[in-house]
Amino acid sequence: MASQTITFRYLTGIPHPLFSNARLRGSWTVDGDYSDDWTEHPMREIVGPDGCPAFETRLQLRDDPEKTVFHWGVILDGPERPNLWGIPTEVPDPASVERFRSFRLQPGDAHQIETFYLTFSRRLGANKVFHQPDEKPGLQFSVWAPNAQAIEVVFGLPDNGYITNDGIGIDPHRAPVPLKRSSDPTLWQSPVLPDFRAFERLPYMYKLLNAQGDTVYRTDIFSRSQIGCGSINPENSPNWPGTIETLDGAISCSMIIDPDTISRDFEPPTDHDTVLIPANEFWANEFTPTLPVPTQVDDLVIYELHIGALGFGKDRPGDLTDAIALLDYLTTLGINTIELLPMAEFTGSIAWGYGGTHHFVIESSAGGRDQYRHFVRECHQRGIAVIQDVVYNHYNYAASRSQWQYDSTAPEDNSYYWYEGRSADYEFPDGGYLDNGSSGWSPRFSEEVVRQQFISSAAFLIDEMHIDGLRVDLTQAIHRDNCLHATGHTVGRANQFGQKLLREWSRTLKMIRPNVMLIAEDHTGWEAVTKPAAAGGLGFDAAWYVDFYHNLIGDAKGQDGKARLLKQAGLGFNDPLPMRQFAGALYQSQYNRVVFHESHDEAGNHDGPLSFSTARTMVVAVNDAPITGLTRFWAERRSRTVFGLSLLSAGTSMFFMGEEIGAQRRYKYDTFIQQREDLWGERAGAGAPMYRFYQDLIAVSKRLNAIRSKNIDILHVQDDTRVLAFKRWLGNEQVLIIASLNNQPFHRYTIYSDAYRLPSGGWKEIFNSDADQYGGSNVGNGGAVVPASNGQVTVTLPASGFVIFVQQ
Repeated sequence: MASQTITFRYLTGIPHPLFSNARLRGSWTVDGDYSDDWTEHPMREIVGPDGCPAFETRLQLRDDPEKTVFHWGVILDGPERPNLWGIPTEVPDPASVERFRSFRLQPGDAHQIETFYLTFSRRLGANKVFHQPDEKPGLQFSVWAPNAQAIEVVFGLPDNGYITNDGIGIDPHRAPVPLKRSSDPTLWQSPVLPDFRAFERLPYMYKLLNAQGDTVYRTDIFSRSQIGCGSINPENSPNWPGTIETLDGAISCSMIIDPDTISRDFEPPTDHDTVLIPANEFWANEFTPTLPVPTQVDDLVIYELHIGALGFGKDRPGDLTDAIALLDYLTTLGINTIELLPMAEFTGSIAWGYGGTHHFVIESSAGGRDQYRHFVRECHQRGIAVIQDVVYNHYNYAASRSQWQYDSTAPEDNSYYWYEGRSADYEFPDGGYLDNGSSGWSPRFSEEVVRQQFISSAAFLIDEMHIDGLRVDLTQAIHRDNCLHATGHTVGRANQFGQKLLREWSRTLKMIRPNVMLIAEDHTGWEAVTKPAAAGGLGFDAAWYVDFYHNLIGDAKGQDGKARLLKQAGLGFNDPLPMRQFAGALYQSQYNRVVFHESHDEAGNHDGPLSFSTARTMVVAVNDAPITGLTRFWAERRSRTVFGLSLLSAGTSMFFMGEEIGAQRRYKYDTFIQQREDLWGERAGAGAPMYRFYQDLIAVSKRLNAIRSKNIDILHVQDDTRVLAFKRWLGNEQVLIIASLNNQPFHRYTIYSDAYRLPSGGWKEIFNSDADQYGGSNVGNGGAVVPASNGQVTVTLPASGFVIFVQQ
């Protein structure tokens, strides 16, 4: 049998060292023959061609005609523990979760190289390339286009940034750069161009000859910046003024960016060029020792923030300037985590962002990548974590120059989208695409490059942008709900590959940063969502718990079977409420849940009269009555109670921007710009008591370790009286919360429970939602210690309020 030298490379694509002591393992003997018993070989640490740490070794293997497929992987010592299996990517069999790479010997190939890329962040796109680690970098373009016939890079005009479908806008002074198919025939690469700096910040596009022989211009899906900063698509707007400031970034030229430098100034001076500094210098003072950033989901108090809905009184959507200006307000409020609605490049400038086209790009109209990093650093210096919403269940439905028909107009070859069979099989060509309950067709999860688009962009966010966690939009659309558009029948393979994506995604991110916080918007109740991938799960730390919202608030249509406590209380009657039903959701909050009494979805996804739509909490609390005088008095006290039930639950608490000042304007995905709330103004005005309430209750929740535990026991529930009591504890610390949605106070209300569940002794009132500083009536226990005996305790309860006791 002939022997052949194989070079094995493990490229991290991460610019700083994370791993050490790499060892190659493969299906061969020490003599190089195929074997089902794998052997191990040390690898040497090198600097990869992308300038990032990598590992390499060479072996002699012998070809066996009957055993020609070899398998291999790498073991690493990682940032948290040794002996990690370094291949998070699963084999392409949809039913298998095995993780290894495979290859055949290529006779006559004197330089066969087998490479694994942990991320594609610096494999695809416009990237720096180093022939030697100490040399100046060159530039290489790489693009995935399996159906293209020819590709070249063309450069746009720096002061315009747009190339038309006829090629108008190409810089005539810069020659196109041809690309050729690489060893992987689906990937195209340019030669390495000398001097990366000579091309830095230039706009470019890919000029493709697609499968049908037509010339098309496409953005770089792996680009790190899109030059457009506005909302105009010149193809639809003949009066476009030709400026970058007005151009929609989703269809503009991509830009060549050095990911390892950052603008020194948040807003560079206008009298000279932007000063770029090394990333490690920028992040050197990222943290304040006395203000640690939370790293555990259980410790979070999340403020869900839509940056576009900031900027009250301005004639533009909010941006990162407004977000940084809000940080003093949020620091004083006491939250320790900001969750941002999606910031990946999206069409237009007035949107929620749940339809991105370029997952490595921070929306230019919001301020772009460098301002985003300044924002994250400002948050960390204040002890605030940043969680970023990301969207993998669909692309922007108008992604006409990016994912849509990237290199072929044939539906079955629409490379970024899942398609079943051939278009000739259907009455209408779109019959083979997949629906999944989202606004657009399902991505082609079976393609490793498509999965890596999502995985690598997430790695970019946690590594280069320094965010602390991610929340994935509607994960059930990825792992469960894929169905054929023509018939509605479930496509099991798509669901299986969707599960692969989520496992590979969570594994990779946990390898890079073990304490990264991963949250799923998942409404299935499937326990695997929050199990580690190693235990057969998808690897999330927590999942959104929308049933908590429907039972507590209940203003969304189609939720008639839920408790809907606030909506019913808002009618003003004193009939029994289904407190027991809500208590079930409260108890379930302990199982890795993110709970909320308001979110962007529930505030703004449904139209119509209040009975058929969602509204802000204050509005629901009084059934859409005008909020003035006595009506506001009741709206605030009921709103305080539902926030307390959310924050003091056993779940991770989240609330939507504006709740803390009693926001009332109807927030919607398409009209939010006209309905922005004056957060600073309301905090100093009519919203001051509510802000003070949120501030004080958040401080209590952070001070009590029991509130951050998962321990919860429902001690007492009465539908007739509308009263609910539950206990939280950790170690010797025991906390009792008693809440009422009754319109009358109880001056002597007795809680009956088991003696072992409600310990005897003194319980001191430490918080009363009805305190006068919150605009209440000051009905409570006055901070007194009340005695408990034989599982009973008698307390004073305010109308539509709650009290908190700590065992003495």
